[in-house]
Amino acid sequence: MSTTQIHVPDIGADSAEVIEILVAEGDQIAEEQSIIVLESDKASMEVPAPSAGRISKLHIKIGDELSEGALIADLETVAGNEPVSEASTEQQAPTQQPEAPATPKIHSESQIIAYKVPDIGADSSEVIEIPIAPGDRISEGDTICVAESDKASLEIPAEADGVVESIAISVGDNISQGDALVELKVTVEVEAEEVSVSSASVPQNEKSPVEPAAPTSVKPQEKSFLVPDIGSDTAEVIELNVAVGDEITEGDTICVAESDKASLEVPAEASGKVLALYIKEGDSISQGAALIDLLVQEGLESEPAVRPAGTNEAAEPVAPVAVPSSSTSSSGPVSAPPAGAGGSVYAGPAVRKLARELGVDLTKVPATGARGRILKDDLHNYVKKALASGGASPSAAAIPSAPKVDWGKFGDIRTQPMSKIQRVTADNMSRCWLNVPHVTQFDDADVTEVEEYRQSLKAEGEEKGIKMTPVAFLIKLAAKALVENPKFNSSIHEDGKTLVFREYCHIGLAVDTPAGLMVPVIRDADQKDIWQLAAEVIELATKAKEGKLKPNEMQGACFTISSLGAIGGRGFTPIVPSPQVGILGVSKTSIQPVWDGSNFVPRKMMPLALSYDHRAVNGGDAGRFLTFLVEQFSSVDNLR
Repeated sequence: MSTTQIHVPDIGADSAEVIEILVAEGDQIAEEQSIIVLESDKASMEVPAPSAGRISKLHIKIGDELSEGALIADLETVAGNEPVSEASTEQQAPTQQPEAPATPKIHSESQIIAYKVPDIGADSSEVIEIPIAPGDRISEGDTICVAESDKASLEIPAEADGVVESIAISVGDNISQGDALVELKVTVEVEAEEVSVSSASVPQNEKSPVEPAAPTSVKPQEKSFLVPDIGSDTAEVIELNVAVGDEITEGDTICVAESDKASLEVPAEASGKVLALYIKEGDSISQGAALIDLLVQEGLESEPAVRPAGTNEAAEPVAPVAVPSSSTSSSGPVSAPPAGAGGSVYAGPAVRKLARELGVDLTKVPATGARGRILKDDLHNYVKKALASGGASPSAAAIPSAPKVDWGKFGDIRTQPMSKIQRVTADNMSRCWLNVPHVTQFDDADVTEVEEYRQSLKAEGEEKGIKMTPVAFLIKLAAKALVENPKFNSSIHEDGKTLVFREYCHIGLAVDTPAGLMVPVIRDADQKDIWQLAAEVIELATKAKEGKLKPNEMQGACFTISSLGAIGGRGFTPIVPSPQVGILGVSKTSIQPVWDGSNFVPRKMMPLALSYDHRAVNGGDAGRFLTFLVEQFSSVDNLR
């Protein structure tokens, strides 16, 4: 018998808190059995036993902060790493089952599984942080890396438990859906004699190994499914389309969820009978949350997640738990202090980035997440309260609160709740207006020849099944202006000292919908002809009005066009949608008298209003941009 010490391995962080102790002194444990659960700012992880044996002493307690090399426990082992058992010297009849304290001999079967980048809601994102390293043991849901797109930072979670074999990405890489991400070594523990520990409850099978459930023809089986990637941190369930007891088909809509930017339908991943629903209207859901239990026909359903080789297909379905709110051990539930206690803040990188953009001190934000974690909703609620009260937020400090008015005393009224898109748009517009020093410049573009050319394309458009709209011309020429004037295709870095210039040209188009203002994005507008642009404008505008836009169809814009031409008006000053630095407002074209040098002649004039962020763009830049754009309307050759 010998005693070895178990130390904290490389945990990918300076320190981590003990949130759960899974063993007690005197316990018999197996090799690779989890001993404790640690949680850092980036991830939760389990620390496994290096060998089998008996825990003789624990040197840690819940709440301790541990770092690499810290002593966890003393482990008593014998030769061959077989566990020490007080009952190991007792004589037993050959047909008797091993006594309860004895740990059965086990061996491990491993398999390397390669995982790829999931849908990240953008064409590409930059890897800004990798909190894991080869050799680390991670759990399903732990953060593999943090990626940052033009619109948001997001954490990419692990899809299974395992040991990191290799990492295919590095900090600074641009990744997109389907790229190689990480290889995990998944370990499956099996008994050497192929006798299950639970076989004591079925002694009649003691001479036969326990066989996994073999698919006989078609066998009903209960399966649990989780919320898939919804393209945003959270979304509100606004419609529930199934009920317990319903028979549904793969692809049927389970619910409709509304995020900050779009409404989307969450489809069923398999056909079957609904056994349980874990959501209801009004719930906020996120990727990985428990969604639905289905009774499906085994062998016909789509697997909801990658299943390591060697796992028992007949095992219990995934426990319907969306996000672990606390860890439970022999010491009871563990709760963390509120955010900011002791000067520390528990928040993800996306929340921290948003806090920096808004100028919010996270130590003052009340947390509602698991173990005192600050969520984006917590930050949004804090800023809303600050705006309403006229204090707390630096940008809102000088804004008096709106007066309360009893509108009913003047006559009959009715109230209507704003949609989530309307509420978020209001917040974003307030943020942009408060943080961006706006300047707007005006000019009129002579579109007489261009309009005549557009009218001449009607017959060709009917043959192609495409309606040519003035907006397609606007996007085409605005893309040329962005290439010619790169200041308008830049953004101010979050450090406030750097300009980020884009080498691509994606243009957003503001669309008025029943749910509120939505901005689909035309990608690579500088590389498409007017027919491609016209078709894409119609397609995206239709999807916006029907509430069918996907999140990635509204992300990555470099510049935005807001056209009120079909509605009317002589001009307006659009608000710059930060972090973009410019937006073009277009009003209704009208016939105006224009002096040609000898006479006034009737010309079709389109009013243009260019708003810009004066921190990144000065008046000269804006004048050159607008003048170039107006000149482009002078010849139809610029549209070809």
